[in-house]
Amino acid sequence: MACIIMESKKNYHDEQNKLNTLRMRNVLEELPSFCRQFFRGIENNTSPRTRLAYAYDLRVFFEYMHNNNSYCKKMEIKDFPLTILDQITRADIEEYMEYISYYQKDDREITNEERGKSRKLASLRSFYNYFYQSELIEKNPAALIPMPKLHQKEIVRLDADEVSILLEQVEDGAKLTKSQQKYHEKTKVRDVALLTLLLGTGIRVSECVGLDMEDVDFKNNGIKIRRKGGYETAVYFGDEVEQALLDYLEQRKHIIPLSGHEHALFLSIQNRRITVRAVENLVKKYASNVTSLKKITPHKLRSTYGTSLYRETGDIYLVADVLGHKDVNTTKKHYAALEDERRRKAANAVKLREP
Repeated sequence: MACIIMESKKNYHDEQNKLNTLRMRNVLEELPSFCRQFFRGIENNTSPRTRLAYAYDLRVFFEYMHNNNSYCKKMEIKDFPLTILDQITRADIEEYMEYISYYQKDDREITNEERGKSRKLASLRSFYNYFYQSELIEKNPAALIPMPKLHQKEIVRLDADEVSILLEQVEDGAKLTKSQQKYHEKTKVRDVALLTLLLGTGIRVSECVGLDMEDVDFKNNGIKIRRKGGYETAVYFGDEVEQALLDYLEQRKHIIPLSGHEHALFLSIQNRRITVRAVENLVKKYASNVTSLKKITPHKLRSTYGTSLYRETGDIYLVADVLGHKDVNTTKKHYAALEDERRRKAANAVKLREP
């Protein structure tokens, strides 16, 4: 009896996870064999993307140790035994942290400021903690290195008038270059829908490009998205987003997507699922004509939405929930300036004596 295999619908996020898993396996070929045990140990608590980031960070660390530590120079990185971790000192790691501020690799100059250095040290700490808590090594020098002090970045967002100018500019394309205007007629309806959706819901760019046609529910004016961490949730949109999506879907009906991209909501000029990089480029293209003082990215559109929602509702817990922040303190940190603004208003809200 013949076995018929039905091809299941390809989910964007699952495909990205597979791709990141394959990339990590390639990086693991360059790392000491004992690293595999670490990645198996953290598999249930991390995403493929997070593990890939750890693998890249560990590769930088072991390459540095191989080139700069006399003990590590004696063998190839892939041949490092687990006991080598006990040979690495606090001073080695401190020198490594200084090194990653600026280094060259493959004719490229690479720099890490406080956030980049903090992430690399966090990767190293997780790595050492795993083997130390498993009682497979005797020392944990990474735990002795203080995390770099992170200075609070000013939240960059569009003002209300700038949002209006941005969307109007996407519609008419007047300030685009001649070469950009060639494609504008083909993409403007899509671009208006995409940017209106980002500005009207605050979803992440990865959540946006991962949307399928079936994820849009006009009965309830909601979209089903896959959040960081892999869980699915519904996010709701207003009338402006609804109209922009309906206009785009009318156009989308007449486009024949490439094989494997039939379900994708937003398509590129090549009729493939649009990529994160393409969305970043189109936001940059339009926003650069609105403001030259602010570097606007898709994440800044998310901040713009969060700011507007908080100003309208004053409910930090609602903002955290809609933005998909697991910890409300993350939200509070981002909107601290607005919290202070609200507290100042409270100063004159209560009258002690009748005038």
